[in-house]
Amino acid sequence: MNKIKPTYQYNIKNSDSYIVQTQGKIVVYCEVINGTNRSSNYFWFIFLLLFGLSFFIAGFSSYIFYSRNYNLFFDFSNILFIPQGILLLFYGTCSILLSLLIFAIIKWDIGSGTNFYDIENKVIRLTRKGFPKSINFLNYTQSSVYVVYPFSEINNIELQITTGLNPERICYIILKDNRSIPLSLSNQINDLSFLETRAIFIAKLLKVELKLKNS
Repeated sequence: MNKIKPTYQYNIKNSDSYIVQTQGKIVVYCEVINGTNRSSNYFWFIFLLLFGLSFFIAGFSSYIFYSRNYNLFFDFSNILFIPQGILLLFYGTCSILLSLLIFAIIKWDIGSGTNFYDIENKVIRLTRKGFPKSINFLNYTQSSVYVVYPFSEINNIELQITTGLNPERICYIILKDNRSIPLSLSNQINDLSFLETRAIFIAKLLKVELKLKNS
């Protein structure tokens, strides 16, 4: 009787990726892409909300003192409702609405998804969460993007590094029809050595050339 040699499969997990290997060969590599659910967005949500509430309370209190000659919250009698109070109400309302918008995109986690490299079937599957679409007045569904690219359509991997006031570090898949498919978010600034190491690893995994583009 012939004995069947067992196939050993195990996972190597990191904080934002994992590798599945079979008999020492990588068959699946998956990257988890973080979207808008980040600590920096929580900071801006709280900051804008508190900023907006303070301005709104000051403007509304100046209106109460102006119309009824008494203070509702604090002593804002030195603030004239016209024009200072109206401006405070306007800026406070805009700041509150902006904070609510940031809270919404945090909840929806726009841009999050996965980069799934199927080495065995030689395809890349990319998924991303998009903005919600309204079904009716009360219900909505969140749209998502799902694309598949075979290895045969990939020309090279490109690492684009932009310095200056608005720095960007993005890794792209360059297809043979010259389309550029981002593998990371433009506002997600990772450590340069980490990004270079990962780009080199992906290029070796896909057996394509890695190009560096500085601007």
